[in-house]
Amino acid sequence: MKEVLDKYITYYKQLVPEATPKELSFMCEGACIKTYPKKSFFLKAGEVQPAMGFVYEGLLRRYYINEKGNTITTGFIPENNYAADYPAFIKQKASKYFIECLEASVLVELPYNKIQESYQKFQNTERYGRLIAEYVLTLQTNRTESFLFENAEERYLNFIAENQNLMHRISLTHLSSYLGIERQSLSRIRKKLTRE
Repeated sequence: MKEVLDKYITYYKQLVPEATPKELSFMCEGACIKTYPKKSFFLKAGEVQPAMGFVYEGLLRRYYINEKGNTITTGFIPENNYAADYPAFIKQKASKYFIECLEASVLVELPYNKIQESYQKFQNTERYGRLIAEYVLTLQTNRTESFLFENAEERYLNFIAENQNLMHRISLTHLSSYLGIERQSLSRIRKKLTRE
């Protein structure tokens, strides 16, 4: 348990180097460490997310089910990232997303109430929350703009460039869903690129 919390604190201090021992201790007091088996859910659509999850180990996938019943992947959450439907979490509203463990995963969970209390007590945690919010907004904007300004091959190449460590950990089905292309089209793109 200490090793897991130490990793979380190290990540926290990278973003907020001026964090005080008092606030770090406060965050650790409220944290809970949970283990999730492969294919289990950190969050299901319709639920209100009670805690933010920091991924210590494992890989999760965020997706929703559209009106036709198709599963649409919107993101992958590897180690040192936060598992959350952030807009719904900060408003404590029901999520529209599922967050599923693609691998057995270990998460540090920080309850919503504890996070809010830390914002009131410590200026640095408020800054930390803002940095996380900016990161999430950037991810969402980049994904939206990739569909507006890039073709399927460009989206695939950019994904590879930014996520080398994920390529052997996710299926082609999940990747093609994330990229917004048919699996057969993704296979054709991959074959074309290997010939070039």
